[in-house]
Amino acid sequence: MTAPDLGRGIGFLGGGNMGRALIAALLRVGASPALIRVIESHPATAQALVADYSVATIADPHAVGAALDTLVLAVKPQDMASALQPLRARLERERPLVISVAAGLSVQQLQQWCGAEVPVVRAMPNRPALEGVGATGLFAPAAVTATLRARAASILGAAGIVVWVEDEVLMDVVTAVSGSGPAYFFRFTEALAAAGMAAGLSKAVAAELARATLQGAGRMAEPGADLAALRESVSSKGGTTAAALASFSNDDLERVVATAVTAALRRSRELSSQAALGG
Repeated sequence: MTAPDLGRGIGFLGGGNMGRALIAALLRVGASPALIRVIESHPATAQALVADYSVATIADPHAVGAALDTLVLAVKPQDMASALQPLRARLERERPLVISVAAGLSVQQLQQWCGAEVPVVRAMPNRPALEGVGATGLFAPAAVTATLRARAASILGAAGIVVWVEDEVLMDVVTAVSGSGPAYFFRFTEALAAAGMAAGLSKAVAAELARATLQGAGRMAEPGADLAALRESVSSKGGTTAAALASFSNDDLERVVATAVTAALRRSRELSSQAALGG
């Protein structure tokens, strides 16, 4: 993959886990660290960014320096209003593309803090973006041009696959499915290892087998793969896998997963409401 065109540069408001993941992804596909600036107030985090990625860090939002064509908002939703306040005048004047990776914050809320004329794209990547195998949902209002949409997709595409949703309400669903989703698979893998231990395997062996199985299954589930066909390919009629899958069905696995996704969806909407009250 070729590096996205960062123009005069890209800024990150926040250099935490998701900011780091996207910076690493951009550098992996050939972006120049000289075009990346990170506004980060925590000295230890800023020092780590410089050491790991050779990018410029700025503690004071007023000292960003040269113009930026894109600003990625990567601070916690509840901190967004206060973090953007020092940048508002500049954003209204320069109108860079703003890409928010904060869960639950609507375009309307973000433009309330950035300026009504600032183009905003909402993005929900997930942690595998750090390895270049992330999944990101994107939404942009109608006023955002095709050129800016393409730029947003190119930047997030450095970290994995991107998909657009047409209704902003669905961004909360993206958050609940893929944004939070890696933790679901990790939790399942922990449970699989624990079951192996309960059946007699050592802790080390059970964990190694469970982790490798998760990794291998993920590799098989490549883009475009038929998940049902994959499941059937490792499930012989009357065999051990079929017995385990029947147990899942008896325990209503679909209901358990749907309840979990609903809980994540509800929390995403709560974060949006809390941010609205704080802003």
